[in-house]
Amino acid sequence: MSIQWKGVFPALTTKFTANDTLDLHLFDKNLDAQTEAGVGGIIVGGSLGEASTITENEKEQLVKFAVDKLQEKIPVIVNIAEGATREAIRQAQLAQTWGAGGLMLLPPMRYKSDERETVTYFTEVAGSTDLPVMLYNNPVDYKIEVTLDMFEKLSAIKNIEAVKESTRDVTNVTRMINRFGNRFKILCGVDTLTFEELSLGADGLVAGLVCAFPAETVTLYNLIKAGRFFEAIPLYRWFMPLLELDIHPKLVQYIKLAETQVGLGSEYVRAPRLPLVGKEREDVLHIINTALLTRPALPANVLAAV
Repeated sequence: MSIQWKGVFPALTTKFTANDTLDLHLFDKNLDAQTEAGVGGIIVGGSLGEASTITENEKEQLVKFAVDKLQEKIPVIVNIAEGATREAIRQAQLAQTWGAGGLMLLPPMRYKSDERETVTYFTEVAGSTDLPVMLYNNPVDYKIEVTLDMFEKLSAIKNIEAVKESTRDVTNVTRMINRFGNRFKILCGVDTLTFEELSLGADGLVAGLVCAFPAETVTLYNLIKAGRFFEAIPLYRWFMPLLELDIHPKLVQYIKLAETQVGLGSEYVRAPRLPLVGKEREDVLHIINTALLTRPALPANVLAAV
């Protein structure tokens, strides 16, 4: 299926039971909340989805469940984060057989590839499939930056259509647009830069706190894209303490705690991650519960003017 690459794309958490198996009931409940809010697509098996600890079989179950439920109403994007090009190609081909609508492709894991190696990696993996591809540009966490010159070389690969922009440099949105126009769709990948990057021209948002607050996230996107900044700013300010939970090493535990508090998830994580305890849990709960006590009423029927 074709992907418009606009709107909100939740990077979904992976729901587990107390017995460390997939909780498809909770996954289903969260999917309902996301689709009801009006997200543009979903991402399965990303960093927030504990990609490094879920098995291939579990990823397949999640993707097929979502594909079957959503029936192409919105695309299911599968994350690929592998160390070897051969394995990344295999994962891309598997995702296509599972019914995925697109891929989110990280640079090589565990090896800091240089410019030539990174471009070759992206070219070969994207070239192994006809699925639309969104590159993940996150040098802060993954130590490899996809520069504008690298995007220039990758622009020849037609199914590389979008970028998850997580450089933390908001001026990169403007640089990408100045250099490439509309060739690459740009999706903000850092929750705390949502307003800044969308107002500068980013097409969409790959979000984390949307897992717990889908209506607020989609409304914020729609307000900004409709140019209703004076309504968007108070919502963004209310949201910011929650959004900051997304830029912490324990974002998985923090966001899962938020999902639990709103009834859209559980705190179960897969080892070596452990659920939060003690003062750390109390501090995060305070942020979440304070936000819930001051949760704003959302304007009705806000549609993005895009």
